[in-house]
Amino acid sequence: MTENRTHSPLHTILGDLITASHRLTRLAAQATGSSESPAVWRTLSVLTTVGPVRVGELARQSRVSQPTMTKLVQSLDERDWIKRIADVDDHRAWLIAIAPKGTAALLAWRDELTDALEPAFTDLGDDDLAAIARTVEIIQARVAVEVTAELSA
Repeated sequence: MTENRTHSPLHTILGDLITASHRLTRLAAQATGSSESPAVWRTLSVLTTVGPVRVGELARQSRVSQPTMTKLVQSLDERDWIKRIADVDDHRAWLIAIAPKGTAALLAWRDELTDALEPAFTDLGDDDLAAIARTVEIIQARVAVEVTAELSA
């Protein structure tokens, strides 16, 4: 049975934003023709945002299983996109951090995505560009607060 609920305008806008964001990312990724797994870019992005973490936390943040993350970390390590750092709190454990080559690869991927999408937005006027820029600022500020709170917990 479908529940018939009335949502606030904010609820509706956030839902639309999430949907549009996912579509935008998918379209850009398809346009690049890259066969790289989205989990690679998500993992490197997580490392950029949260810094060095254990494999289990990295798996949770990247939304994959721990065995999948272990394989992914091995693949990224072989490319020198991540580095392993000894955990000072537990000498048996390692922290995973993004390496300079990983940062460069992530920035190159972002440029590919942007290059693929830019033609669809070149006709926007200054007001629309300002609205998008302001939206990005708001989202980045809110997400930064959430990441900080999550890491502090």
